[in-house]
Amino acid sequence: MPRALVAAAVGLVTVGAWDLAGEPSAFAKGHSGARGVFEYGCRVQPPQKFLERRSFLQKGMIDTKKQAEAVRWRTERYGFPDDDTAHAAGTSSHSQAKTVHFMGLPISIHAKIAPALACVEKRLLKTATGASRYKPRAIGGFRESNTYRGVEVSNHLYGIAIDIDPDKNPCCKCVEPWPNNPICKNPGDVTKRTTLPKAWIKAFERFGFDWLGNDTLEDTMHFEFLGDPDKITK
Repeated sequence: MPRALVAAAVGLVTVGAWDLAGEPSAFAKGHSGARGVFEYGCRVQPPQKFLERRSFLQKGMIDTKKQAEAVRWRTERYGFPDDDTAHAAGTSSHSQAKTVHFMGLPISIHAKIAPALACVEKRLLKTATGASRYKPRAIGGFRESNTYRGVEVSNHLYGIAIDIDPDKNPCCKCVEPWPNNPICKNPGDVTKRTTLPKAWIKAFERFGFDWLGNDTLEDTMHFEFLGDPDKITK
């Protein structure tokens, strides 16, 4: 996506196109403020529904108000994904990048979600054994260009999305050549069209990540942190 379109999407934050102050966000409505459950030093939390792509995009149509709320929420917490807008209005997400290691491989992500990814790894090393053992060969995080068309803003631009072995875990409903991967022809549940064990998917979801294999795109390589970054370790 051209920088101008990314700037237009996140520009809603700077001009205040949606007044979210007067009504509690979907996150505020869904949490009681209790201390919660912690594992490996991280809060066990689900992805927030209003941030999930499938909550504002259904049957190919985008609910622009819901999508704008999701963009605003992410931008307020992670910074502007477009450097040009950030220079004029605030901090960029890229300026908060941090290189960490996940399952032995380096990856650049937003510093705020680094603790959550570390907790995913700890759970995988503890629970993903035997038939659930999996060794990734290639992973990706931060990006500087948008892979979505139109007004959608990829979570890779915020540094909160992770791709694992795209050649073995394709995006079966994306544009070509992704659907040409032989694994996309497997019938049945979407877990039949990925090499990632279910234990891996559950480990990510336990700490606030959403798996886009559940999305209409069937993007089985892709996880994105949609929990509350300010409550990962608190």
